[in-house]
Amino acid sequence: MYTISRHEATVSVSQYFENYVDIPTFLAACQACPNYGNIWSCPPYDFDVEAFWKRFSTLQLLASKITFSEEMLAKTYSPEEQRSLLNKILVPEKADLSNEMTEREKEYPGSVSLSAGSCGNCEGGCSRPHGQPCRFPQTMRHSIESLGGNVGLTIEKLMGLHLEWMEEGRLPHHFVLVCGLLIP
Repeated sequence: MYTISRHEATVSVSQYFENYVDIPTFLAACQACPNYGNIWSCPPYDFDVEAFWKRFSTLQLLASKITFSEEMLAKTYSPEEQRSLLNKILVPEKADLSNEMTEREKEYPGSVSLSAGSCGNCEGGCSRPHGQPCRFPQTMRHSIESLGGNVGLTIEKLMGLHLEWMEEGRLPHHFVLVCGLLIP
């Protein structure tokens, strides 16, 4: 059906910030997303994103590459089938990555993990649109993209991977979920 491979890279935050972070470009991309202003893990933020990055010295990156079988790639999927399949595969893999990053946080006092995509902690929806604080601030994490990181360039230059996008009715050859750990 599909295979999963893990890929890792480590880079200094100063080098990463200089070569892979473009806050204005990715903030503009975030503004086009329905999560913008509606999920606490997404912009706009009440903190300085550049200052956030600069609190750390090292970034450990972890990626899961999910490669689909030829059989899966040959099929045509309805939008509902695509959504269902992605929920079945990506949601558990993202949870596995999050759990692994939480364990790594324990190894490095003061570290903060970055999630693979936006937060999904609240089943009934985020409290932000209701003007309420985050229900789970201890487990809510920002994504690399939401902090201005170029994930496509990151995985290409630091991991030798590339992003692929889903087309209507078709799966890409693979998906890549990327998270990280910022270490002081």
